[in-house]
Amino acid sequence: MQPTETLHLRQVEVGGNVPYTVEVGPGVLSRARVEARQIALIHDEAVPQVWIDRLSAALSPALLLTIPVPQGEACKTLEVLAGVLSKLAAANLPRDGAVVGLGGGAATDLAGFAAASYLRGVAFYTAPTTLLGMVDAAVGGKTGVNLPEGKNLVGAFHPPRAVWCDTDTLTTLPPAVFREGAAEAYKHGLISDPSLIDRVLAPDFVPGSATFTDTLADAIAVKAGVVTRDLLEAGERAYLNFGHTLAHALEAVTQHAVPHGDAVGYGMHYAALLSKAQGGEDLTEYTRAFLRWQQPAPLPTLTYDDVQPYMARDKKADAEGVRFVLLHALARPYLTRVPDAVLREQFGVWQVEIWGGGWLGAVDYTP
Repeated sequence: MQPTETLHLRQVEVGGNVPYTVEVGPGVLSRARVEARQIALIHDEAVPQVWIDRLSAALSPALLLTIPVPQGEACKTLEVLAGVLSKLAAANLPRDGAVVGLGGGAATDLAGFAAASYLRGVAFYTAPTTLLGMVDAAVGGKTGVNLPEGKNLVGAFHPPRAVWCDTDTLTTLPPAVFREGAAEAYKHGLISDPSLIDRVLAPDFVPGSATFTDTLADAIAVKAGVVTRDLLEAGERAYLNFGHTLAHALEAVTQHAVPHGDAVGYGMHYAALLSKAQGGEDLTEYTRAFLRWQQPAPLPTLTYDDVQPYMARDKKADAEGVRFVLLHALARPYLTRVPDAVLREQFGVWQVEIWGGGWLGAVDYTP
């Protein structure tokens, strides 16, 4: 484990009808406080025991039960959800109890949906232990599970009472998992705060560095600001889905062999190509630079027809078809429909770069 950085904490406020605070920095799990006499802790089974122990000690003596769930997207199923709900009921967690989610973004999505569903809603607190979870899943109140037909098709808006982003937990992540999570932080740079673009790719964007907590908190603040203004995705919140239309399709078609952050890296490059094709500034060098840095999991050879049905089920789609988040320029996102001919043409350009250009070094595999 790397040394803990000098104590430096940041708080990011999320406003709206249900305001809450995101605490960011080392040792935050030890500071966790929950206003409930009985608590259920739902955690990703891959979370190191040291972080489970740290949070459990902070929640004691109110901790009623601990429920491990499968790692990653494997936990976001109706079957796992049903099992969790049954355990909450068997333990007789009361209406004034609380659910705490600990782990990656998938585990906290599941825990939040369990909290939203059990007894028609109990208090929810979340402690993400991955960079992806901190920057994206833990903030904004979106909870849910997947269906075979697509990602996040079942869920609810259920904002947490508090979010604890303990940067110490990131020191135990494999490097590839850390780089995966950086995709959402980099995306926030493209759509809102361009200063994050260089900061995310800088050598000191590592847990424990003097600047890490501030960069992480600033990336979180982008999402916090958006969801404060648009919790239910009536408008601006859709911009947070830059790169996600193809990303979710890649996850689905590979049965999640390609993790979310890696899929977002690929998806951002496709969205940048579409943005350019639709008359926007050419931002593809930014997305290429990120992919070179991220080195995402390799993709199987895919055609446009492989991914199009999944893109058609994207949550931004409406009765008239698929909509994409594109960029006029840095920090100037917009939501629009793109003609199918353009989608197919630019997918071909994307294909050539990903598999034939050699600049990324990806190889084919069978998921």
